[in-house]
Amino acid sequence: MNARVLLVEDDADIRLAVSAELRTAAFTVEAVGSIAAAADVLASAAEPHACAVFDRMLPDGDAVRFVDARRRAGWTVPVLFLTALDSGSARVEGFEHGGDDYLVKPFVMAELLARVGNLCRRGEGRPPVLRHADLEVDFARCEVRRDGVLLSLSNREFAILEYLATRPGMVISRADLVEHCWDLESEPVANVVDAVVKRLRRKLGEPDPVETVRGIGYRLS
Repeated sequence: MNARVLLVEDDADIRLAVSAELRTAAFTVEAVGSIAAAADVLASAAEPHACAVFDRMLPDGDAVRFVDARRRAGWTVPVLFLTALDSGSARVEGFEHGGDDYLVKPFVMAELLARVGNLCRRGEGRPPVLRHADLEVDFARCEVRRDGVLLSLSNREFAILEYLATRPGMVISRADLVEHCWDLESEPVANVVDAVVKRLRRKLGEPDPVETVRGIGYRLS
C-alpha cells in the first residue's frame, strides 16, 4: 500500500513487532513512544500521514486528550486507538474525542493490519468537512449538522451517514454497511442495519435524504 503510518506505542516490544508487520505489509512507518515525540513527528512531517495508531496510556499522558486537541485544531488524519482499556466507557470516550477505530490488547496482528488499511483508504482524498445539500458532515469532530442545527447521532448512526455521504448517489448494500460500519467483533443480527438507518432518518428529519433501494440497500439522494 505504501501509505505513511504514525505509530505511538511506549511498549518497545509491541512497537517493534507492530512496526515490522506494517512494513512487511508495505506501509511506511514512523514509530515513537510518547506524545511529545508524536507531536515532533507531526510538526516536521512534509505531508500528512494516511493513518495514526495511538496507544492510549503513554508516559506523558492519555493520547485521547492529545488527539482531541489536534482535532479541534483541524487535524483530519484517521486515528486507531490501540489499548488495554476495554470498557464500554473507554471505547465511547475514544470515539467521542476523535478516534476513528478502537482495538483492544491483546490483539490479532492480521486484524490490526486490516483496520489500518481500512483507515488509510478512508482518509484518501477526503475533505475534513463534507456538504451534501443542507447536510454538513464534519469528519474530524464526528459532528453532523442539518440546516446549521447540530444533530446528536450515535457512533453507529454517524458511521452509516459517513459511509453514505462519501458515496453520494451510489446504492450501498446492507452487506457493505455491515462490513464498513461494524467492527470485526460485533457482526450485527438480522435487520439491525435497517433499525439503525430508521433511527438515523428520524434524527435527520424531513425531507428524508436517505433513499431506500428496494432489495439492495440505501443511498444518499
